[in-house]
Amino acid sequence: MKRRLHVRPEAQLDIDEAVSWYDDKQLGLGGRFYSEVSHLLERIEDHPLHFPVLESGVRRGLLNVFPYAVYFKVGDEEITVLTVLHQSRDPRVWRSRL
Repeated sequence: MKRRLHVRPEAQLDIDEAVSWYDDKQLGLGGRFYSEVSHLLERIEDHPLHFPVLESGVRRGLLNVFPYAVYFKVGDEEITVLTVLHQSRDPRVWRSRL
């Protein structure tokens, strides 16, 4: 059974803020970031158990071009995206979103 992907509002805000920041740096760059995040989210939805577990059941997927990570939990029926963070930020931020 395929699990439903749920992006929490806080994670969507992370994405939106990064898109805006990249668009401020170069027109169209935000769209490229969004496209890469979308592709990773599709991979997570299709194969959530292929990503490494960090702790507390939280898994992490890395973007290829941009230095961001997607932190998510896999439940029986749903995959919950907790946060999308720049890799230079303190990775413990996702813990506050459990």
